[in-house]
Amino acid sequence: MTQGIYKTGVAAQRLEADAYAENFSDLHPAFDWHEAQVEADRCYFCYDAPCQTACPTDIDIPMFIRQIAADNPIGAAKTIFDQNIFGGMCARVCPTETLCEEVCVREIAEGKPVQIGRLQRFATDTAMAEQKQFYQRGRATGRRVAVIGAGPAGLACAHRLAMHGHAVKVFEAKEQAGGLNEYGIAAYKTPNGFAQAEVDYITAIGGIDIEYGKALGRDLAVGDLVKDYDAVFIGAGLGAVNSLGLGAGDIAGVENAVDFISELRQADDLAGLPIGRRVVVIGGGMTAIDAAVQAKLLGAEDVTICYRRGKENMNASEFEQDLATSKGVAIRHWVKPVAVTSEDGAVTGVEFEYTRLEGGKLVGTSEYFVEPADQVFRAIGQRLDETVFGDAGVDLDGGRIRTDAEGRTSHPKVWAGGDCTNRGDDLTVTAVAEGRDAAESIHKALVG
Repeated sequence: MTQGIYKTGVAAQRLEADAYAENFSDLHPAFDWHEAQVEADRCYFCYDAPCQTACPTDIDIPMFIRQIAADNPIGAAKTIFDQNIFGGMCARVCPTETLCEEVCVREIAEGKPVQIGRLQRFATDTAMAEQKQFYQRGRATGRRVAVIGAGPAGLACAHRLAMHGHAVKVFEAKEQAGGLNEYGIAAYKTPNGFAQAEVDYITAIGGIDIEYGKALGRDLAVGDLVKDYDAVFIGAGLGAVNSLGLGAGDIAGVENAVDFISELRQADDLAGLPIGRRVVVIGGGMTAIDAAVQAKLLGAEDVTICYRRGKENMNASEFEQDLATSKGVAIRHWVKPVAVTSEDGAVTGVEFEYTRLEGGKLVGTSEYFVEPADQVFRAIGQRLDETVFGDAGVDLDGGRIRTDAEGRTSHPKVWAGGDCTNRGDDLTVTAVAEGRDAAESIHKALVG
């Protein structure tokens, strides 16, 4: 360990033992039966409901809420799962405040929408707790499909293909399935191992074989898979992390936010995770919020998110920004990093330049300041590792795989969905929709 601020500033066990469980408890506790009934009664059951139109998976929201109101949560769960087999996770992590709940008639009229996400969780949790399975594998077709990535897009595709009777082989680079649901979402949003419980629930349909430790470009080549399988679906996500470009790669204490979140999600003992006293997070999306909030919950004294544009330009929703500030995270806008300061090889701070818009273009103001830090997290986005597609025969668009509305790529035997495509928007619910729709397209192609 190097000497200096990093040695004294980053440490484990900053909090009392029982504080970790409290800090990382469920962000939105589940409804009980009475609460669900009361909330369901607030729904107007709109015809041509705007909430359903706003849902990327097109769940019949008025229908499932009516079923809850009729004391039929199992029926409500089937209505949800028919469109979104990841309905349980999406109930927890969807930005409902900018999707279904934003356009709720109650929100427009009263400023208080029906809590659609929590009602969806009530229904899906009930079905999963009772191990109620609504689907079974279809009669075997003799067709084999390879799926790259066991995240939301890949498993949604695999589940729908299994329903149609196709044999599915899923190749996953990590040691567990779930993708970002398992490795990339704040622990307080999905506590108690829910991500893996949902994977088990989904794969219980049968016909889905998952092989772990198989990474595209290292262990797999799309060119080989198209020879061995009748179709290939790519749901590999975005594996490469954007660089700050400030030459900070060798400075201790400068880390990728996605790696920090992943380590936290897989930790058996949160008290054993080292965290700085003064933490700076660079970025303005959900990853930045999740990293900053969790740093604070681990015991960091000062946590600051720094973003180069204004509040309204942040990819993180206003709800998530407010959540961060409610936990004591400071958010500084209109600042961009220009240098990382260090001492004895360890980070001591980040130098920023103030920014502004001139003619619609972001420019620096030549005014600078240094934000002290003993730990810095980069959360400036991820990108596709284009080198793994050398033999794939698929066209790229803006650094992502080009697909049509059904997920078809330029290769006749290859489909794709989720964040790795030019249609992805880094939302679990969108990845699920694209995986589901690609499976239907693959099925049509295989059986005519």
